[in-house]
Amino acid sequence: MAFPPARPPNCKVCDMGRHGIVWMMALMVLSAWSASIPAEEVSITVLDWQGYEDPSFHPAYVSTMGRSPDFVLFSDEEEALRKLKAGLRADVAHPCSQSVALWRDAGLLEPLDTSKLVHWNKLDPALRDLPGFVQDRMHFVVPFEWGNTGLVYRTDLVPAEDVASLLVFADPRYAGKVSISANVDDAYALALLAIGVKDWSDLSDQQFEAASAFLRKVHRNVRFYWIANSDISQALGSGEVEIAWAWNETPTTLQASGQPVTMNKDTEEGLSTWVCGYVILKDHPGPSDQIYHYLNAVSDPGIAGYLVEAWGYGHGNRDGMGAIDPDLLEEKSFARTDEFKAKMLFQSPLPPAMRRRMISEFDKIKAGF
Repeated sequence: MAFPPARPPNCKVCDMGRHGIVWMMALMVLSAWSASIPAEEVSITVLDWQGYEDPSFHPAYVSTMGRSPDFVLFSDEEEALRKLKAGLRADVAHPCSQSVALWRDAGLLEPLDTSKLVHWNKLDPALRDLPGFVQDRMHFVVPFEWGNTGLVYRTDLVPAEDVASLLVFADPRYAGKVSISANVDDAYALALLAIGVKDWSDLSDQQFEAASAFLRKVHRNVRFYWIANSDISQALGSGEVEIAWAWNETPTTLQASGQPVTMNKDTEEGLSTWVCGYVILKDHPGPSDQIYHYLNAVSDPGIAGYLVEAWGYGHGNRDGMGAIDPDLLEEKSFARTDEFKAKMLFQSPLPPAMRRRMISEFDKIKAGF
């Protein structure tokens, strides 16, 4: 009779059985493989607007890490918020002035350690210290870009006198030739300007109803509500759309390709402005050192020239903006910033109840109700 071999004392492997031994060996192999991964291959994830994965926005990060971060892209902040609430794990995100307080109050944001931000003192205090970006002396946002939403039109198809007022968006002569952003903040900025409101921080019911009524008139003319800048740029470029409520980026990129498109910043009612920036998401899975390396890369003063020239936006770094050729600033209207302020609606953080009301009403308007 054959006897089984003697069992060694304290044999933990023996207790595991054949499958346990195989599993333990697999774990050992996996551990050795993970340890062999170069540090630069471990990447953070950035939740960002479409287009902002452009490596020219963070060259210092690419230079050090050998690659850009991983990006998850969104078309508006409502979509980004839905992704986060659905369980998306990311490290850094890119909300704008009107949404930061909402995200912070929802417990999504981690305060910044400003001692790790090498360009912090070069950031424009007017942007860095916005009330919605600071709470209890803690900062939550590294301001990256600021710009306008304004009346953009085809200069060869639309007479200048027709676009002297934002009321043109509701003019029946342009039925099917108009497009506005699907972004609720931009839409209500247009409507409030059109009815003469420059400050939306304390809207009355009457003002809200009047703005909503204007958007319903605009809806009759809308060919489509644009989501990505590429969509509205293509429509303007082809002539499908002749008038749009769009960002600086739209005329800047179209002019670069020779298209007869411009933004009228001198309408009777004015234009809207906003500030967007990068935040650190709470319980982020990625390493903090890479997160701060990315934040330092996007706030580098060397980014400013590219952002102004190629995209038409201002940069959050004051020193970077100060180093730009004055002729370029004049060409992009940044030399006229103070001139625009009197006729400008700043998309400041909205009271959460009002923003929810806007979202609900705009969804009805877009659906034709």
